[in-house]
Amino acid sequence: MARLTALNPDNVSGKTKELFNAIQGKLGVVPNMMRTMGNSPALLSGYLNLSGALGGGSLGAKVGELIALAVAESNSCDYCLSAHTYIGANLVKIDAGTIAAAREGNAGDPKTQAILTFAKALVSKQGHVSNEDINSAKAAGLTEGEIGEVIGHVGLNILTNYFNHTAETTIDFPVVTANATIA
Repeated sequence: MARLTALNPDNVSGKTKELFNAIQGKLGVVPNMMRTMGNSPALLSGYLNLSGALGGGSLGAKVGELIALAVAESNSCDYCLSAHTYIGANLVKIDAGTIAAAREGNAGDPKTQAILTFAKALVSKQGHVSNEDINSAKAAGLTEGEIGEVIGHVGLNILTNYFNHTAETTIDFPVVTANATIA
């Protein structure tokens, strides 16, 4: 059972209503995580702004989803695994094998592999990456700007993972669980 309330979009006003209307217009629905974040318009606005900014970055939507899957698996966030599996498959058109590999931090091409390896290192080392981690990312072709974007994506996904763990957000996507065997 959810520990924080997912607000009904029909019963909100002010900044929360404005944000929910924008989300509804873009996605066609206001997912439970965002409905719950709506209890703090500042949090929801910050999440949407960072997500939007990173979505327009150089890494692209596909890589952003792959990072989200790797981070969600690392943090055992079933809500985010469910959401990003759905988004990855249905909106970004990532195949099931690529989704499964990303959850484990694996990718089919060297640059994406370096991105996921660096993202997983950020999570496991709580941001205290080594010179070797940075140098490996650069050697694989990541620019300093791309390294910065990976850090941004990881930070954004840690925010949502921790939020959903705390809120025990009700999953409103086809359920995917951490460390589950993927068919």
